[in-house]
Order: sequence, then C-alpha cells, then structure tokens
Amino acid sequence: MVRSRSVAGQMFLLQLLIVLLLVVAAVVTLVLQARSDRFQAARDRSLAAAQTFAHSPGLVATLHGPDPSKVLQPLTEAARKEAGVDFIVVTDRNGIRYTHPRPELIGKQFIGTIGPSQAGHVTIESVNGPLGEEVQAVVPVEDDHGNVVGLVSSGLKVSSVSSAVDRQLPLVLAAGGAALLLATGGAALVSRRLQRQTHGLGPAEMTRMYEHHDAVLHAVREGVVIVGGDGRVMLANDEARRLLGLPQDVEGRAVTGLDLDPRMAELLESRRVANDEVLPVGDRLLAVNNRPTDRRGGPPGSVATLRDSTELRALAGKAEAARERLKLLYDASVAVGTTLDVQRTAEELTQVASPRFTDYATVDLAEPVLRGDEPRAGVGSDAPELRRVALSGVRDDHPLYRAGELHRFAAPTPQATGFVSGHAILVPDLAASAGWRTQDVVRTQAILDYGFHSLITVPLKARGVLMGIANFWRTGDSATFEEDDLSLAEELAARAAVCIDNARRFTREHAMAVTLQHSLLPRGLPEQNALDVAYRYLPAQAGVGGDWFDVIPLPGARVALVVGDVVGHGLHAAATMGRLRTAVLNFTALDLPPDELLGHLDELVGRIDLESAGVDGEDAIAGATCLYAIYDPATGVCAMARAGHPLPAVVHPEGRVEFPELPAGPPLGLGGLPFEAGELQLREGSNLVLYTDGLIEDRKRDIDAGLAILSSTIAHAGRTPDEICEEVLKALLPARQRDDIALLVARTRILDPDRTAEWELPSDPAVVAQARADVTRQLTEWGLDEAAFTTELILSELVTNAIRHASGPVRVRLVRDRALICEVADGSSTAPHLRYAAAEDEGGRGLFLVAQLAERWGTRYTPEGKVIWAEQQLA
Repeated sequence: MVRSRSVAGQMFLLQLLIVLLLVVAAVVTLVLQARSDRFQAARDRSLAAAQTFAHSPGLVATLHGPDPSKVLQPLTEAARKEAGVDFIVVTDRNGIRYTHPRPELIGKQFIGTIGPSQAGHVTIESVNGPLGEEVQAVVPVEDDHGNVVGLVSSGLKVSSVSSAVDRQLPLVLAAGGAALLLATGGAALVSRRLQRQTHGLGPAEMTRMYEHHDAVLHAVREGVVIVGGDGRVMLANDEARRLLGLPQDVEGRAVTGLDLDPRMAELLESRRVANDEVLPVGDRLLAVNNRPTDRRGGPPGSVATLRDSTELRALAGKAEAARERLKLLYDASVAVGTTLDVQRTAEELTQVASPRFTDYATVDLAEPVLRGDEPRAGVGSDAPELRRVALSGVRDDHPLYRAGELHRFAAPTPQATGFVSGHAILVPDLAASAGWRTQDVVRTQAILDYGFHSLITVPLKARGVLMGIANFWRTGDSATFEEDDLSLAEELAARAAVCIDNARRFTREHAMAVTLQHSLLPRGLPEQNALDVAYRYLPAQAGVGGDWFDVIPLPGARVALVVGDVVGHGLHAAATMGRLRTAVLNFTALDLPPDELLGHLDELVGRIDLESAGVDGEDAIAGATCLYAIYDPATGVCAMARAGHPLPAVVHPEGRVEFPELPAGPPLGLGGLPFEAGELQLREGSNLVLYTDGLIEDRKRDIDAGLAILSSTIAHAGRTPDEICEEVLKALLPARQRDDIALLVARTRILDPDRTAEWELPSDPAVVAQARADVTRQLTEWGLDEAAFTTELILSELVTNAIRHASGPVRVRLVRDRALICEVADGSSTAPHLRYAAAEDEGGRGLFLVAQLAERWGTRYTPEGKVIWAEQQLA
C-alpha cells in the first residue's frame, strides 16, 4: 500500500487531484455546450419551419378565402410532422389562430410577441404557451405589395429539447468517468515506478539515503565506476580512483581520454556484461564486473565494480591446479581399465596422461606380464628386460624407444633405480643427470637435443608384484616436474598398476581356460571315408565357453557328427563341456540312435546340475544344447536329433541351401520331454553345415539376420568344406567375439555298390557252409584272399549264433572300407556276451575267438532286431 508521506504517494495524490478537476471541468463544459447546441438547433428548426410555411404558394390566397382554418389545419399538421416540430400555427394579422395542434384553441388569441412581426420582422422567443414552455419563431406573411396579411409561428417544447440533452448526459458522464479511470491508471503506473525507484521513501528519507549512499560509496574497498551512454564517466568512488589512477575531476570526462589500459577502457565503454574478468592495470590484477544500466528501462550506460585480486590470483592458480589434478585422477579412474587386456590398459594410461599431465608417457612391462605370469625378481641392481607396450605423445618424430621394442635399463638410470627400489624417481633436469646418460649415450643425447628436459619414472606395482615402469616426460616450453607432480604421477601409476594386474590375472586365467578347453576338444580328425570334414573352433575373447564338436567313426563305415554348447563361460563351462563330450563318446560305443543318445545325455546333464547345486558357492549350469547326426555312406541317409540347438544347413551339390525342419527337442538338462530323430537323404557332394549360436548371434545382430548371412555365404556350388569355413568366418565373425564359435562342415560321400555284398540266409545250420563259400568268393573278387580264412571263422561263429539263438532269416553283409566289416543281422534283440569257458564246457568259445581274430567287434540294435559286427584291419 502506498504511504501518503512517501514521495511516490504525494505525487500520486497530486496527479489524481489535477486529473479529477480536469475531468469535472471537461464534463461540465460538455454538458453546457450540448445544452446550448440543442437550444440553438431548436430555434433554427422552428425558424426554418415557420419561414418555409409562410412563403409557401397559395398561403396568401387562402388567408383571404372564406374559411382559412378548414384549408390550413390539415396542411399545418402535415408540415409539423414532416418538419419535426411540436406546432405550426397560422394567425391573421391580429394574432387570431387559424390552426393549432389542439383544435379547440383555433380562433383564440396567439400567445407571444407579435408586434415586431406585424411590422414585418421575425421574432424568436421562449414563452409559456398552450403546450407548456416553448421555443417559438413568428414570421410575417406578406402579399405581393409587402403588406402583412397574417403570421406563421413554429416551435418546440422546452421539454423536448431538455430530454435530448438528458439522453446525451449519461454518455458524457461515462466518457468522463472513463477518462478519469485512464488518467488515474496512468498516474498509478507513474507513481508505482517512482515508488520502485524511491523504494517508498519520503523526501527526508530520500535525503538521508543519498547521504548514506554517498558515504558508503566512498568508504567501501571496492571500486565503482558509472559510465553514461555517451561514454563519459558519471561517477567514480575513491577506491576506483585509487585502483585506476583517475584524477579528481574525472566526472564528465570521456573514458577514452583517461589513459587507461586499452582492455579496461574497451570494457568500460562497451557496456558489455563481464563477470569477474581479470584485467591488468599497472602491477595489479583487477577483477571487473560490468553491467549495462538500460536492461530494465534505465538510462543508457554501465556500472563497473573493481576488486584488487592480485594476491587472490596466486591462490586461485594453486586451487585451479589442484582441481585439474583431481579431475585428471577422476578421468583416469574412468578411462583406465575399461578392458581386461594388458596392452590396452597400458595404452589407456599413456593416453590419459598425455598431453594433460605430460608431453610424452611410456609404459614398459616385463615379458611374463604380457603372458599373464609374474616376472622374476631382478638380480642385484639390474632391471629385467622390458618391452615397451604403450607410448603416447604430442608428436611422432621423437627419439624414444618405440612401442614393441625390447630394452634393458642400465643400473644407474632412474628407470632401473625406480624399478629395483620400487619407488618413484624425479629427474627435474635430464641434462644434469649423469646416471640417466649411461643407458645409451647417442640416444640420450638425441633425446636432449629433441627438447626433453624433465622425467618422472614410477614403478608399476600391485599386490606385491612389480610388473614394469611408467615414464612421464616433459619437453620444450613445458614446466619442469616438481614434487607435486611426483605425487600425482605416483597416484596415476598406482591406479593403472591395479588395472594392469587385473588384466594380467585375467590373461593367465583365460590362457588356463583356453588350454583346458583345447585339451578337451578333438586334437584332430579321425580317419574315415564317409565324409570330407573341415572345422573351425574360436574361443571367446572375453572368456572361454563350453562349445564343442566331434567327428566319431561308427561301425559299418558310418560317421557320427556332434556339435554342442554348454551355457555359460569360464572354467566350469569348459569342464562341463569335457564331461559331456566324454559321455557322447561313451554313448556312441553303444551305437545308439540319435534320439536315444540325447535322452541319455539329458539325464547326465540333469545329474550334473544336481551335483553342482549341492556344492556351496558353485552355480548350477542352466543346461546345454546339442545336435547329434549319424551318416551312413552306404545309403546316403543322415539321421539327426537336436536338443535346443540351431538347425543345420544343407548345401546341395548345385548350391541350393536348405535348413531342414528337424524336430525341436528341449535343451539338455530340462528333463521330462522325449527327443525325436529325423532322417535326410543326402546326395553325394552335399555339404552339411553344423555350428553353434555364437556364429550367427551377436549383440548387434539377431539370429534371423545371422541365418540370412550364413545362407547367402554358403549358397555356392563347388566349394570345399575348408573354403566354406573360411568364407563363413569372413562374413559372420564379429569384431569382438563374445561367445565361442564352433563350425563343422562335412561333404558327403557315397560308398560304391561294388564295395558291399549282402546275403540273406534261412535259419538253417546247413547254410553256414554255403555262407562261407559266398564270402570267400567275394573276398577273392576284392583281392583279399589273405583275409578269407579269418573272415570264414568269424562269419561261421556269428551266423551259427544267430541261427541258434534267434528266429527268422539271417542277413549277412560285407563292407570293404578302410577295414573289412562283417555284419550279421537277425530278428532277436538279445545280445551275446563274451565270457571265459571252462575246460569241460562244450560251448562259449565262439565270441572269444571272434574277439581275438577281429580288430574290434560289437552289437547295435535296429528296429528289426540287432546287428553283430566285426572289423578287420586291411593292409
């Protein structure tokens, strides 16, 4: 609320009173003027109506007529209404009425002054007539000789004139009120701005305030300079005069004529915003703040405050240096150690240090560290042989050891001293360091000539392991290293040493895991004639996994192909993979079909999960995937079953790619669901591509995109399995491999019909001799006469056992492959067992004889019964 005693309040009341008087005077003037204008208009209208009627044609004749009233009464009424007057009265020369709006007054004496009109003059007056107070005009009616023969009077009632003025009065008053409101609002705005500028103070308070402000302005230890819009100084307090060396008569002088520092003069004159801008003035450093004064409607100009920050500047420089060091340490904690690669971690240290802390930074590590091992302790004062693994600097034409070079620092050098002692060494002046020059006189002189002048060498030590050294160099115009720099270098090196040691430990564990994994995988491919096989196995870069593959020869010239993937990474996954691979090898010895083998493998994985869950601190594996296929070259049929594994790809001889829809079984370890096998008829020269999901799936690529790339890559005819492996890896191998990749490509072969022979024998002991003769004849055709005797003995025992212990016909098949295979099939599912016969036993020696004569033998079950087989090695 505005106080009446304030300057703003007084101004508001004065303005309000003046405005009120002006508005009242204007309203009264408008009302009087309007009334006067209305009465003048009434007189003019009455006179016009009277004169018009008095000079109308035929009026004089009518007045001389026998009955003027009868003729003139309707004419005057019509003229009255047309002219908008209240009455038109026609009288004779003596004032006796011929017409009147009120007919009963006809013949009566006219009320008003008629003397002048009888003399030929016009009379305008206000009278109190029959209709009330009236304004009327009386006009004479003259004949052709100028004689007055009658009078015409016309007029308006005063009440009609006043009512028109009264109707206009609210509008006039409203306009006056609006003008009063607008004027009051304007006065209020002016008073409000004045109140804001004077802060509601009264005259006395304003006087005291200005006195106080003047006292404070000249007493504070901060300079104040006010510059007007014309670039002249309006005010400068005592401190500003002292700091800037201004004369006493500075007020009113132009800034450019004060002989100030050009930067200071430009700032004061420019009116630009400045926040603690430090400017030199003589031997002082002044912190200047400058603000324009016209940003909120004020007068043009600027206000500048000045503080002497000469001493604070030195403290601020130290604080800024400390802040920069803390920022560097923070950035190093974020940037160093982003990977578990020893060399990359060393490179990150040099990249953080140069050029923010040093011009050149190098890291030298012992060779065993790069392999993940701990370096051997040095002998005496000599440092071990080190390899430069990282170097970062402002230029590349330096004479320092390059990255990748091996070197050994001599005992007197700071590097050797720091490495052996385990303490950081500061060499502020390389040219004065005699020990440093002993390393290589020519190279060290080249380093000095290049401009290197200061060195800090810090040993890289973590968890008691001394791994190498970090060197920080400064050249050219860079400041010499000081003790504060030494502590910062030690902190940088300490943090980097922990990261390098973590990477070293990971390298060692990764190498151990890879070694274990490779030891559990096939060392090579077995010899067999059914498939032409090529493979690629790539362990993950971040940590080995549990992918595996196998190529297993089976009886009957068949081959089993296995590709599997254990969920997870690390030693546990690799060890589990080894157990599963061993289990598959054992199950294949039973010659099980693919679906049954996966069923047994599923039970095994379930048991492994239970065992792992029972050990404290060991996570149970989540399962595994596997694809198991058996290819028979005699028929070209490939039987497959999969447990949660990606579909295989079949490349037909003409290059067409197909992903056969094999029944999808659950991953191994879930249990409770059966597996189902499917069969594919493959032509000779077809390529069967088996792989793990690490090949087709990546963080930046989903499985469908990977399968599309795989399909387009292998869709070519005439490629060998090895060429297919190379092309697939070129197309699908990610830049950073996060999962193991197992790729197995097998090209099918078909066994020639002339390399097999089959006979079907009735269940009669008499046919054994005939079977021996048929087999001997076939072997003679194959040129295998030396194997005839042994084969006859084996065949006789197997056929005899089949006839004796089984029912139905017996089928005999000879297969000539890398080995001579003899197979006897019958309809019984009972397998014979090898045993030792007692001396008095009449039988039981047949299978023992077969086992001694054959390289290996066994039994496999078929839907129709079983097959007993025996193999003999061929020379």
